[in-house]
Amino acid sequence: MKKYAVGIDLGTTNCVLAWADLESEQPHIELLSIDQVTGPNQIESLPSLASFLYLPTEQEQQSRGLVTDGGDASEPVVGEFARRISAERPERTVAAAKSWLCHAKVDRRSPLLPWGADDDVAKLSPVMASQLILRKLFENWQRSFPDHPLEEQLVTLTVPASFDVVARELTREAALLAGLPADFILLEEPQAAVYHWLEKTGEAWRRKIQEGDTLLVCDVGGGTTDLTLLQAEQESGELMLRRLAVGDHLLVGGDNMDLALAHFAATKFRDKGLKLNPWQSISLWHACRRAKESLLALGGKDRETISVLGRGSKLIAGTVSIEVDRHEVQQLLVDGFFPNCARNDVPQREPISGFQEIGLPFEADTAVTRHIAQFVTANAGGEFGTGSSPAADVVPRLHLLLNGGVFKAPALRARLDEVLASWSSDGSHPSTLGGPEDLDYAVARGAAYYGWTKQHGGMRIRGGTARSYYVGIESAGLAIPGLPRPLQAVCVVPFGMEEGSELDVPGREVGLVVGREVQFRFFASAARKDDKVGMSLRHWDEDELTETAPMQLNLPAAEATDEGFVPVRFHSKISELGVFELWCNSVRDEQRWKLEFNVREDVGAAPA
Repeated sequence: MKKYAVGIDLGTTNCVLAWADLESEQPHIELLSIDQVTGPNQIESLPSLASFLYLPTEQEQQSRGLVTDGGDASEPVVGEFARRISAERPERTVAAAKSWLCHAKVDRRSPLLPWGADDDVAKLSPVMASQLILRKLFENWQRSFPDHPLEEQLVTLTVPASFDVVARELTREAALLAGLPADFILLEEPQAAVYHWLEKTGEAWRRKIQEGDTLLVCDVGGGTTDLTLLQAEQESGELMLRRLAVGDHLLVGGDNMDLALAHFAATKFRDKGLKLNPWQSISLWHACRRAKESLLALGGKDRETISVLGRGSKLIAGTVSIEVDRHEVQQLLVDGFFPNCARNDVPQREPISGFQEIGLPFEADTAVTRHIAQFVTANAGGEFGTGSSPAADVVPRLHLLLNGGVFKAPALRARLDEVLASWSSDGSHPSTLGGPEDLDYAVARGAAYYGWTKQHGGMRIRGGTARSYYVGIESAGLAIPGLPRPLQAVCVVPFGMEEGSELDVPGREVGLVVGREVQFRFFASAARKDDKVGMSLRHWDEDELTETAPMQLNLPAAEATDEGFVPVRFHSKISELGVFELWCNSVRDEQRWKLEFNVREDVGAAPA
């Protein structure tokens, strides 16, 4: 019997673990303090775990000064110490492992982090780095709840809404290797933030939001910007929330701001006669993170000192420093990342060079507001306002829910509010839900609350598929020279099929080709909303069905078949994250095969 609902926010910059007692009739959400190394021979318990790993030198391994209770001195140090030393030892620090998990142009299971480090540094893969971070959370839970191991609890782990199938599967792989239970749930981070707001607000949320209103969740974290749109609808006389759309995976966030500040600071170092080498530049990037957080915070300092080590010098003696002030940093980051723009603006696309470094694919346009404009225009439609005008019955209100550490800065929150107000039909400001006090822990707390509601009930965000989906099946019949056999499309996912649901596809058996590489074809339709699961289409208009990217696969079989195929029946499943799984179940034995792709994207397919 599971006793606790556990929510884990695997963040780019910080990780948080929250929990709720499933035996309680009320969702009391608590945070788990995380023991971590903060300095040589020093361990502290903090409310979050910094998502940084430090790879100790041989001398540090021998001294064992960075080892936690009974740990291995050769293992990476995870947490706050790794964050603090990142500015001094960037070549031994792994940061933003989560962003690397979704970088399709590298082998994410290969040891490549820290990126660009010398060969004498024992590197980690993005999957291994994520595993070690999650393992640290796992170990802390086991120490705090020895009678209730994590692998026996209801665990919800959050991922960006825009993570593709592969990134989600790699996250799942890392989590299972770290010790999480096999039945843990993946939940989108923006949805988790909404669940936290629902937990805080209770039934009063239905008085704050009216039917037809739109809720924009804007999550700008350390490495990514995640956008989600929800709409309030009536269902059986009850107000509920339905997810309308999720944005693309945008690699623009707090890390970009740190880098922008580093470039700004580098010009001041050049004025002092110091031209930075590559590792000093990375060191400066990490140093600017701390300065940014201090200068943008409410009641933060007016000036900050930023230091780097002179080349070939020892600590302290070779340190060179400059100062930056609050006003110039705010102007740099507010105008650079949240500029004023029109609702019909789109992100700028810079010319692409013929040669590029294979680093993280950060967005060319750092203007978060332009990315939001493109997303809202493409998915919200119509006008929005406050709902207080005479046309309130036809002009929906826009509500804004912020998430991510970037929005701790009052200047950035104010600028986004100003931009959204300029897009409204009456110039009114959006209704902001939640507050800045929620930004650090909302995702983990919301994930824990989501797990609690699975047992106790509560408002659930709906997000049925926005299209019907079909598989292409080659028709039997006489062959005609030069012409392929006719293709029929069988509906395997009806329009509006809910996440977390599954169904058997009725109809006759289908032959699944195994043992050789063949092409599997899928189709989608936003127009055919009434097709039932199992319906077979032999003819359709060109604008009715759109073919997604086909899959070239060689499906293995337990033994060869004389026919070259196995008779199967289809079983469709939409996971909690909107991944369509088509199971092909043999009618002869226990063999089964899974094909899957993300139904929130217009195209794209991936094998299971």
